[in-house]
Amino acid sequence: MYYFKKINWSVYHQFLKHAAQLTKLTKFQLAFDSLICVFLYNISLLEYFQFRFFELNARERENWAGTGFMYEYQLYMNPISERIVLDNKTLFYQKYQHFFIHQVLNLNELKNDETIWLKFKNNGSSKIVLKTKDGKCGNGVLIKLFSEFNNQNELIEFMESNNFDLLEEYIVQHHLLNELSPSAVNTVRIFTQLDKNNQISILGCRLRISVNSMVDNMAAGNMAASIDENTGIINGNGVYSDITKNDEEFHPITKIKIKGFQIPFWPEILQMVKEAATLNPQNKSIGWDIVITENGPGILEGNHDWCKLVWQLPVKTGMKSVLLNHLNNSNA
Repeated sequence: MYYFKKINWSVYHQFLKHAAQLTKLTKFQLAFDSLICVFLYNISLLEYFQFRFFELNARERENWAGTGFMYEYQLYMNPISERIVLDNKTLFYQKYQHFFIHQVLNLNELKNDETIWLKFKNNGSSKIVLKTKDGKCGNGVLIKLFSEFNNQNELIEFMESNNFDLLEEYIVQHHLLNELSPSAVNTVRIFTQLDKNNQISILGCRLRISVNSMVDNMAAGNMAASIDENTGIINGNGVYSDITKNDEEFHPITKIKIKGFQIPFWPEILQMVKEAATLNPQNKSIGWDIVITENGPGILEGNHDWCKLVWQLPVKTGMKSVLLNHLNNSNA
């Protein structure tokens, strides 16, 4: 019932029509198969299409980690009592501020320090970022110009009336990433896993690439590409979660080639993420969002419910067995 409650039926029918054209199966056959797979593989109806189950046999379908499996896995690895530090952006900044490269302030700090306004105003950017403490997938984020506010009190009043909790310095990304895609700050997503001895494994590295969008989330129509952990070089094309769109060898707007793109400051990124992953070892499986500036990398967020689409779609492989191995070893 959860899957039926959350589904976007317009997208479902779009995917259904597209899959029928690809496979020559009827819409009824595909719809029936997608419903059966919800029960057999604990996936959502949309994931049936995003994982391209309509092209896979039963053994291949078993390899994919869907919403239901991920929920149980992440609940086990990141208990509810501990994940609040990742869910609440204010608490997250307090805990992980050592790894931030940009300034973040909560509403109370803004109210209690009249000099903050001038510090932000003189930081070289004409923009600020307002966020809710519990926003996800690009929701609860608003970019504003300094020129829209005459003083600090006007900003405070705007934040209070629109339920914004955090004020962030606007991040100017590294020039190479800006050349690749200038419409948004393009973040690196790295998935880390701690074993029972708190030894770190990296489950995968991806670059989230905006496509004429103010955010870089796949859910907002953007791409993701796989990064080689050892080199920091993108080793695949950009992929969408929308199955009606083809993979992109070149960025559709800037025309820069995606595969072969070198992520700046890669050794520093890996070192930073490994340190952050052990700071709060009660949360063992985290998807880290990394921003990269001319001065180096910084952490933006840590996600306890990291996205199975960003993880699996860029490598076109179901990776449930990786997580099952970690589950088995944690119980050993």
